[in-house]
Amino acid sequence: MGRELVLHLLSKGAKVIAIDINEAALQETVTLAGSKKESLSTFIVDITNKDSVEELLKNALDKHGSVDGIINNAGIIQPFVKVADLSYEVIERVMNVNFYGTLYMVKTFLPHLLTRPEAHIINIASMGGFLPVPGQTIYGSSKAAVKLFTEGLHSELENTNVKVMVVFPGAINTNITKNSGLDSPRQANAEKGAVKILSPTKAAQMIIKGMENNLYRVLVGNDAKIMDIFYRLNPRSAAKMIAGKMKGLLSK
Repeated sequence: MGRELVLHLLSKGAKVIAIDINEAALQETVTLAGSKKESLSTFIVDITNKDSVEELLKNALDKHGSVDGIINNAGIIQPFVKVADLSYEVIERVMNVNFYGTLYMVKTFLPHLLTRPEAHIINIASMGGFLPVPGQTIYGSSKAAVKLFTEGLHSELENTNVKVMVVFPGAINTNITKNSGLDSPRQANAEKGAVKILSPTKAAQMIIKGMENNLYRVLVGNDAKIMDIFYRLNPRSAAKMIAGKMKGLLSK
């Protein structure tokens, strides 16, 4: 989905900086940018490392002079196991990428964004950030932290030039399972077979449209929209329904 966000912004005439820890993935994005690649710059960045993120800001300003927005899209899931069976190493990795990576990006870029005539912060949470998913409890916790962090930022920056939006994707056809080091056919097929999958291209279009309209939040996909309503009306029943659907995915 991150790649589609980059390509969609380029199609609108934006100058875009793409970051990733994977150099090959960045080069593929450059290739796909085609004639728009002159407006795209790339940096290899480990967002879980504060020094790396601070160096990114310096490099971005050296390259472009200013930055008018950031989209925090990086995220990984956990193995489909219960919390009792997760190592602290896995738990910390998920929290570091999903929450602390987002935090470091925001803390680093916010002082500069506040100097711009108008700026945007878009943080990608997840449907799993407001709805408990057994087997993804730590992932959901990290995305719930992103949710409340972003909503708090919105309130703190209400009367500034920085617009803040949180995004809740449902099932999107991305490489998150593989990129999380969980290239399991059983897990991937179960994810894709659970609900209708939205294309990352469509998801990116919805996110950028939400940014352009200064929306408070964007629910991406009918599954996210339906479960948002269901969970608000009857959280216990919604949680029970999801637990039933996820039962076959848990390793234990």
